[in-house]
Amino acid sequence: MLHPDDNVAVARAVLVAGAVIAVPRGGALVARNEIPAGHKIALADIAAGTVVRKYGQVIGKATAPIAAGEHVHVHNLDMGDSHPLHGIGHAYVPTRPAEVPATFEGYLRADGGVGTRNFVGVVSSVNCSATVCKAIEKAFAGAAMAEWPGVDGVVAITHGGGCGLSGRGEGIELLQRTLRGYAAHANFAAVLIIGLGCEVNQVDGLVDPRLAAIPGRLRTMTIQDAGGTREAIAKGEAIVREMLDLAATARRTTLPASRLVVGLQCGGSDGYSGISANPALGAAVDLLVRHGGTAILSETPEIYGAEHLLTARAARPEIAERLMARLRWWEDYTGKNGGDMNNNPSPGNKAGGITTILEKSLGAVAKGGNTGLMDVVEYAEPVTAHGLVFMDTPGYDPVSATGQVAGGANLICFTTGRGSTYGCKPTPSIKLATNSTMFERMRLDMDFNAGEIVDGTLDVAQAGERLFQLMLATASGQRTLSEQHDLGNNEFVPWQLGAVM
Repeated sequence: MLHPDDNVAVARAVLVAGAVIAVPRGGALVARNEIPAGHKIALADIAAGTVVRKYGQVIGKATAPIAAGEHVHVHNLDMGDSHPLHGIGHAYVPTRPAEVPATFEGYLRADGGVGTRNFVGVVSSVNCSATVCKAIEKAFAGAAMAEWPGVDGVVAITHGGGCGLSGRGEGIELLQRTLRGYAAHANFAAVLIIGLGCEVNQVDGLVDPRLAAIPGRLRTMTIQDAGGTREAIAKGEAIVREMLDLAATARRTTLPASRLVVGLQCGGSDGYSGISANPALGAAVDLLVRHGGTAILSETPEIYGAEHLLTARAARPEIAERLMARLRWWEDYTGKNGGDMNNNPSPGNKAGGITTILEKSLGAVAKGGNTGLMDVVEYAEPVTAHGLVFMDTPGYDPVSATGQVAGGANLICFTTGRGSTYGCKPTPSIKLATNSTMFERMRLDMDFNAGEIVDGTLDVAQAGERLFQLMLATASGQRTLSEQHDLGNNEFVPWQLGAVM
């Protein structure tokens, strides 16, 4: 039972029909049918049309009478209308800085950016140059990197767009903003941008003049000017070799944790996500913010119905209004495309015990801890504020994380209950399991077991402290399991808006 006002509780293990369960309010409850682990059981009789509460918040309305001890899920619970009351800013409390600032070992770049990894990037302006970029990446795979110790590798950033779209408007602007963010990312020591030559998304539009002024930091070429595919690959390999020589001179130095920018993700969620991994990540975020760092909460469709918990913590009224404006945009966007905001949870989420988007959102917001909301930015916009920042992104994890990295995230923390294996070059991705069963089953993918909270062997504050220390260690070079398995080469997925023509 997660809150005194709740009329449902969550099964920590499978409850067989007829099982007698001691309940926090005293007395006993008999399971009327089998309740899968992570799913909800009614603590009392719930009449049809009555609200169902979890976390002390409304997660939907009963669509049929529900008896005490009955399984509560999609067959008898629906979202209903979501109109939470907003007390804008009433819960905002300025963060008390840590007395002794934490540090990590990172790369201080010539433009002032701070990296947690030391890659060379090969970025395509258009899908037509993706094959050339991938061929250059392949030339420096595996043993070929032995010549440049201290360099993490060569990463090709390729995508499916860049042409067949208008030369103006939100579609091209969003793609260019995303690619510029990657080209400028501090986890890249140097970047080569490659185009075909005739595409709408010209390479010149992706160049930050400040970075271009730094010798060796940013270069461009096109396949057509190089003389063709084979010539472009040869030329690109020669340029990357020079960039690797430059990257090999970089050294880690001690830097304050205030230079960490952590993207917060949850994917493949289950009924434990809002109980274990997400609150643990929220506790780590509160510590990060106390040390001056930044956390990026995203996935706008997955805060729907819980946005009042964020607007209450807004440092200024205009920040809350920007968040509400993005939610109104999403309501309009989904409506125009024949959808609705409750098209999430996914089938996997439902199998894990999440019934409505309200329930999922309440659990997802927990990743942001209790710190104040300091800014709201659009997709892939540079994040400049310190503290908790919200970035407007879709709920689809690769698209969302791509926007966070473009905005400057030099670390990703990814909670999962079903078992996401997400990797993310050039930014390391720490995977947090919500339950011990999945953690043990996927030991080669999960970096952190928040399931100990459900097991009762660890509390949220302890888990948050451990995770914060893991963040610092990972930022200092400790490799995540996805990095050890060389995952993350195909997860660059920019948000596509606008007509493809």
